[in-house]
Amino acid sequence: MTGIKALTFVMFMVFAMTTDSVGIIIPEIIKTFRLSLTAAGTFQYATMAGIAVAGFFLGHLADTFGRKPTIVVGLTLFAISSYLFAAGNSFLYFSLLLALSGIGIGVFKTGALALIGDLSKSTTEHTSLMNTVEGFFGVGSIVGPAILARLLATGASWKGLYILAGTICVVLILTALRVQYPHRTKAASPDSLDLGHTIAAMKNRYALAFSLGAFLYVATEAAVYVWMPTLLLGYKGSAAAIVAYSISIFFILRATGRFVGAWLLERFYWTHVLALFSGVILICFIGTVIGGVGAALYLLPISGLFMSVIYPSINSKGISCFPKSEHGAVAGVILFFTCLSAVVGPLAMGAVSDAMGQPKYGFVLATAFAGLLFAGLLLNWMFDPTRQLLSRLDETEYR
Repeated sequence: MTGIKALTFVMFMVFAMTTDSVGIIIPEIIKTFRLSLTAAGTFQYATMAGIAVAGFFLGHLADTFGRKPTIVVGLTLFAISSYLFAAGNSFLYFSLLLALSGIGIGVFKTGALALIGDLSKSTTEHTSLMNTVEGFFGVGSIVGPAILARLLATGASWKGLYILAGTICVVLILTALRVQYPHRTKAASPDSLDLGHTIAAMKNRYALAFSLGAFLYVATEAAVYVWMPTLLLGYKGSAAAIVAYSISIFFILRATGRFVGAWLLERFYWTHVLALFSGVILICFIGTVIGGVGAALYLLPISGLFMSVIYPSINSKGISCFPKSEHGAVAGVILFFTCLSAVVGPLAMGAVSDAMGQPKYGFVLATAFAGLLFAGLLLNWMFDPTRQLLSRLDETEYR
């Protein structure tokens, strides 16, 4: 299974290389097309919208046709859209390609998320493996912007990053076609092979609870990587040199924390870890609101270390609450709420900041998101509503 795990790791890394480089591309787009910030933000919103649509409407494909075909189709869409960036030069054209690439990401990501269940021998191992996979996503978040910065420094176009991502995808497609995938549990009935199954998953209390957790987490995390640079523009202190590296520090700590989290969650019960870490995140945001920019310079990047295990664990436990034959549809539902939050959260923060005249008020809203997340995970620790369900599925699905 080493080969298939490595393939999954690289898949997550390559799409992070593009999605988490948008913040560097947007200034180039603004200069080229003379756009407003809101219009240029389409580079973020188009991709997230594509992923969300694919997650909801196409997440069940991994259960219907299998993990391998779904992953190959998704990677192919992503590769084609990446290469097509070189063939045009209009903002509308780029926006459409970003939406297409988002659909490709949504398709192969739900296939890969379902595959993680097939590769796991217990719900605990599922959570550990999910943290490792998201750790490689974190690596992509560091590597992509670094490559892009180098391209721009040498006078090359930002399109080069997409050409590179497309080329890596071609290698991944060829590898995926040759790798032996694990045996997949077939769906229990034909009814589980259509969109109605996804809609049914959205009505399930466990899917909705974990989707809400993912929504609150992503809104909290996006506050840092979208709006922290704007907040720190007002810093004039002796540590001004750190401002330029604040996002990089955040991403590095997040990636490092996910690899550590894979080890940690095999040794400590997940509800305890998530409640404790979300509490520290809340403290970081409260400190930012009270202490101002000087405190934010340190607290917001450090929060990445504690954010690291939250999303992979929420995602993993939400998927693990269902039989493996339904993992694709459930992964798609959680992915839909993830991407919805990645759009709504930053937009809401921006609107609040504009209305109040300062970016710090947007972080008051982000602190509310962090507070709700902590409250939910604290209740989850206290009552542990999924313990019996996960224990039963350990016996029926992972043996």
